[in-house]
Amino acid sequence: MLKQIINGFCAGLLISIGGCVFLACDNKYMGAFFFSVALLSICIKGYSLFTGKVGYIPESHSKDDVSSLLLGLLGNTVATVLIGFLVSLAFPSFFASAKLICAAKLASQNFFSTLLRGILCGVLMYLAVSIYKESKSYIGIVFCIPVFILSGFEHSIADMFYFSVARAVSFKGFLFILTVIVGNTIGGMLLPSLSLLSKWLDKKENEPEEEYDTFPDEVEDEEN
Repeated sequence: MLKQIINGFCAGLLISIGGCVFLACDNKYMGAFFFSVALLSICIKGYSLFTGKVGYIPESHSKDDVSSLLLGLLGNTVATVLIGFLVSLAFPSFFASAKLICAAKLASQNFFSTLLRGILCGVLMYLAVSIYKESKSYIGIVFCIPVFILSGFEHSIADMFYFSVARAVSFKGFLFILTVIVGNTIGGMLLPSLSLLSKWLDKKENEPEEEYDTFPDEVEDEEN
């Protein structure tokens, strides 16, 4: 359990660093690009990031897998909240930028908007991680991360960091983060779930149909 929490903490630390570089860049395109360093490092080191692991639950959802996912999320949360608060004290400019970002999120988004943004981010996060795992290619990370940031999609762990830097502690902020977590979960599981459904349908189509030399009614008559 402690190992999973530590792995989650390490991932949260790297996401916090990615959040710092995004807050530091006046050019949002450069900030979005350099944020990808966080996920790239997490994948290479094998740390536990909730948004990167949740997409594998449809394929492997044992008790240990779910426990590992949730413990990793706990580590992600502790890291982003702690580091975010320390960053807000050490970097006044980051505090000001994060405060504007978080205020805009809470003011401009309703529940459906936040949920959908979380779902679409979850899809991209699954793609980024799965492309890296399957082909050892960084292209998914380098493109998917800037795409979700520039599109205005919501990443729950990054949002935890921004809200902590802004010291935006409120019930509304808590509900916002919770909604993004749900959205990231749905989005992360979407493609693998559809893939499993497609495989199941292919298997059903390819199952040999039972053949009769005569019609079923004739078989029943012969037995009688």
